[in-house]
Amino acid sequence: MSGLDERRNSFENKFAHDEGLRFRITARRNKLLGLWAAEKLGKSGEAASAYAGEVVAADVEAPGGAGVLRKVVADLGVSEADVRAQMENLLKVAEAQVTSE
Repeated sequence: MSGLDERRNSFENKFAHDEGLRFRITARRNKLLGLWAAEKLGKSGEAASAYAGEVVAADVEAPGGAGVLRKVVADLGVSEADVRAQMENLLKVAEAQVTSE
């Protein structure tokens, strides 16, 4: 294998690693947001976990956080700005949790 092939493979591996890490962080953020919203809705235990799963699934319907944002705003009846602020805060928490694992 030439030096260029090794370098290309190295960049591809780093990209794949970074994308996987970003996916896990985003999924964790969405789960934490779902648990936060569930608490606001008065849910606990399995009901809170199920709701958090619905929030995570909302990201599949509209990737990029739009589906998650829409769902939580509609369910809580709060402003987009409030939910976006919580999403930003929880992204930091999720990043710290995932990178420490």
